Amino acid sequence: MSSLFVRTLREDPADAEVASHRWLVRAGYIRRAAPGIYTWLPLGLAVLHKVEQIVREEMDAIGAQEVSFPALLPREPYEATNRWTEYGELVFRLKDRRGADMLLGPTHEEMFTLLVKDLYNSYKDLPVSLYQIQTKYRDEARPRAGLLRGREFIMKDSYSFDVDDAGLEASYQKHREAYVKIFDRLGFDYVIVKADAGAMGGSASEEFLAIADSGEDTFVRSPGGYAANVEAVSITPAEAQPIEGQPAAHVEDTPDTPTIESLVALSNEKYRREDRAWTGADTLKNVVFMLENPDGSTEALAIGLPGDREVDPKRLEAAVSPAEPRPFTDEDFAANPALVKGYIGPVTMDAPEGAVQVLGAEATSTVRYLVDPRVAEGTRWITGSNIHGRHVYDLVMGRDFTADGTIDVAEIREGDPAPDGSGPMTLARGIEMGHIFQLGRKYAEALGLKVLDQNGKLVTVTMGSYGVGVSRAVAAVAEGTSDEKGLCWPRELAPFDVMVLATGKGEQVLEAAEKLADDLDARGVKVLLDDRKASPGVKFADAELLGVPTSVVVGRGLAEGTVEVKDRRSGQARPVALAEAVAEVLAEIGR
Repeated sequence: MSSLFVRTLREDPADAEVASHRWLVRAGYIRRAAPGIYTWLPLGLAVLHKVEQIVREEMDAIGAQEVSFPALLPREPYEATNRWTEYGELVFRLKDRRGADMLLGPTHEEMFTLLVKDLYNSYKDLPVSLYQIQTKYRDEARPRAGLLRGREFIMKDSYSFDVDDAGLEASYQKHREAYVKIFDRLGFDYVIVKADAGAMGGSASEEFLAIADSGEDTFVRSPGGYAANVEAVSITPAEAQPIEGQPAAHVEDTPDTPTIESLVALSNEKYRREDRAWTGADTLKNVVFMLENPDGSTEALAIGLPGDREVDPKRLEAAVSPAEPRPFTDEDFAANPALVKGYIGPVTMDAPEGAVQVLGAEATSTVRYLVDPRVAEGTRWITGSNIHGRHVYDLVMGRDFTADGTIDVAEIREGDPAPDGSGPMTLARGIEMGHIFQLGRKYAEALGLKVLDQNGKLVTVTMGSYGVGVSRAVAAVAEGTSDEKGLCWPRELAPFDVMVLATGKGEQVLEAAEKLADDLDARGVKVLLDDRKASPGVKFADAELLGVPTSVVVGRGLAEGTVEVKDRRSGQARPVALAEAVAEVLAEIGR
């Protein structure tokens, strides 16, 4: 410890939002270099290398082969797949001295595809799986939570290349099984959930989420085994209702109803239904967004959904990607005078020429209109009239208004039924640690990756993509295992197997501690010796902060020929005869 390049801190870093960020900085594992960018110190690097080793072992075990691409990449491959534009501001772009466009790689599908295209041309060359562990760059708008959301991070990305879909399915399952082994070894609680493929494209997609209250991802589970990222949940559409016999739509005064609750209260007081009371689920809320496309163009989008639900921002982002949604501004409303803020509806009933649709393809406005799957044909609603202080009652979908399609972006709530009928869903939070995709032929087609099949015919190769957040795993493990005293590493990831603390005065204590450390080292045990001239309290606090699984205290008991062996996770300590200390520690650490 006296020569280890580390400085522990007694105060939390000012920007620390989560436990892993706080403890990794305070224990001297990482240091902030810039927002979302961190320097790895010796302790942190030791843990990072152990994560990498686990990943390598399991990838090698399924026959994947390691390569390494540069981080500095040319524009042209990303132009061919349109991701130069689609990635928008997320990509770090630069020009070289000749004026050529370059980027810092956010991910490497294009480069892997071109490499295989360059070297392979026959079905006999496939299947093949390649991987790399490499630094990636994404210009996050809001880097936060230390290593959990950074602008520079280390990732394992691998890709499978097969002749047909059956081969892709087999490669996908091999990677999935390898991921289960990786995350089992990393030592944190995780769940595998159905995921949205997003900008990556492809068909099947699953995420491996570390269960953590600090996670940015929300997922759902049901008693019957359904599990999905909230962005990938598809609700069961409402059944169509008969239109015949529905009451005619009518516009009514609804003053002082700024909320759904106040509108429902007024409606039940003055405009009652004949069959039951109105509820928030009977109101049709129309929320308008402006979609900003990667090419700089914009498009207005209105979403109609039951008034007792809100639009989930993450579900919306996933649904409209690569466009980015933002709320309508006053300037946007000024450009669309048919939409009355606070009273937006799909139809203006009191127009001089009769009912006029103002949202959707059949409208005179330029606002695309999509509705929640619960807004089925024949369903009956209270909604805005596009006239200040007035709402429309008994507006029927398919009779009084139409939509351009559906969009499933309403919030998912605790107790909602699972789409597969397996029971009510519960919500939890997690950290995305791995994501696997059946990409299909998107990148192979864009970049011309074809091979000759058994009949001598050119066929497009089908691909899978599989990512693990390697640097993020360090934070996720710290997040799941730390306590109020500091880090608490699982043994397979700890930077040292054992920490030996010399806590008494005099040369005899230090000599005994040094000999014990040397004896353990000779047995292949990685030992950190705290030989500093510091108080026992400081040494105990630092031992707990650093999180080494086992510590041996050489101090007051030495006069009786004993030392103390302490387990970091349980906090339990027991006296051990000095002569038996090596054997006891070896047994403790499973050697």
